[in-house]
Amino acid sequence: MPYAGRTLPVPASVGAVPRPRSGAAPAGRIAIISASVGAGHDGAAAELARRLDADGFTVDRHDLLDLLPARLGRAVQEGYHRMLVRAPWAYQRIYAGTERAGGGGPAARALLRSAEERVLRALTPGTGAVVSTYPGASRVLGDLRRSGRLTVPVLTYLTDFSVHPLWVADGVDVHLAAHAVPAAQARAAGAADVRVCGPVTDPRFRPCGRAERDRARARFGLPPHAPLALLVAGSWGVGPVRRVAREVRDCGAAVPVVVCGRNEALAEQLRADGIEHVHGWVDDMPGLMHAADVLVQNAGGLTSLEAFAAGLPVASYRCIPGHGLTNAAALDEAGAAVWIREPADLKAVLHDLIDGPRGTLQRATGLALFAGAPEEGPAAEIARVHRAGPPQPVHPPAARRRPARRRLATTVAVACAVWACAVGTGAATAYDGPGLARTIGHGLDLDDLAPHHGPRPEGHHA
Repeated sequence: MPYAGRTLPVPASVGAVPRPRSGAAPAGRIAIISASVGAGHDGAAAELARRLDADGFTVDRHDLLDLLPARLGRAVQEGYHRMLVRAPWAYQRIYAGTERAGGGGPAARALLRSAEERVLRALTPGTGAVVSTYPGASRVLGDLRRSGRLTVPVLTYLTDFSVHPLWVADGVDVHLAAHAVPAAQARAAGAADVRVCGPVTDPRFRPCGRAERDRARARFGLPPHAPLALLVAGSWGVGPVRRVAREVRDCGAAVPVVVCGRNEALAEQLRADGIEHVHGWVDDMPGLMHAADVLVQNAGGLTSLEAFAAGLPVASYRCIPGHGLTNAAALDEAGAAVWIREPADLKAVLHDLIDGPRGTLQRATGLALFAGAPEEGPAAEIARVHRAGPPQPVHPPAARRRPARRRLATTVAVACAVWACAVGTGAATAYDGPGLARTIGHGLDLDDLAPHHGPRPEGHHA
């Protein structure tokens, strides 16, 4: 969900992360651009900002959705949310289509181009590096670097364990990955400088002892001795959460404890299903993880990393389409989280994660992600790139900027496309036609519309 605060034209001092230190000269200025689609991108941005601030940097945070013209950002957010909730099959098609094409199609590129000037104006003079925690922001910043309009280094922090080609943008100087698996995927997608720096999570996510576990259970009103499976579905509460909660309860391996995020309707439905422990938005997620024995998730984002930091084994089950499935596969490949593909395996796997050797191994694997020294983490790497100064442009400067009338025409066209996609998604929930999914996909990713150089290999997948 959106973080507290706004982007420009609010004065930079308002958008900047507060710096509690006094008397010390600032180490420099860094901008972080995220997007309020779910909470994972913003969560990573917040923790990077906290760490950089502790190192003496002045940090400005911006939301890319606020920097799109004509309030298009909110239309994008609403369309994405509606698609995940009401037409996940359409989202899967778009995700797979952009993956095959190696990135977004004409409408997506036009939408991002419309933000370029606003992004430049948002950057405070003296900014020495810009960090993206969202694929769209990486695309905008990469194009600005390639054109020579942005002369400071640009870094992308990969918030997911799987790397969709949209994450890898020409012009971005450095890609930061939490693990060797996403790093390899980023290189395969064309990223030149990829550095494995580990994940970033709030320091409150850490292992705890039995006494702290018992206090956490008492604080949340949870059974003191029963095995507990924490079910999460992101800040929007998307996916087949009700089905998973019932299956966990009925298999008898653990008592389900469900976090619904902002989805109040889901919480009411779960209570009507007889699920006893249901929570909406939880401010003390570290405490809830301390109370649990295993995490069952469906998207593989920031919550999974937080569970690793807390020493909690993780299972991916009935994942949402698109990034939920690819993240589950990447986490399974890394040995960090087991991917339960068959409902018949649910009970045995949960037992093994809670009390068996698989749980012991996964706790060790998850905690190993955070074993590096602080000077090896993503914030330290960002600081090093900042201190190294502006690198040479990755590509020669692009052609002169388009005239104002052409930019206006592009913005109008993009507005129509975004709204058409949002309306089309709503219609898809009523008609449930795969043909309509193809129509929506054409606006965002169609392979035959996406320009490419040279022949495209048959059956290519990034």
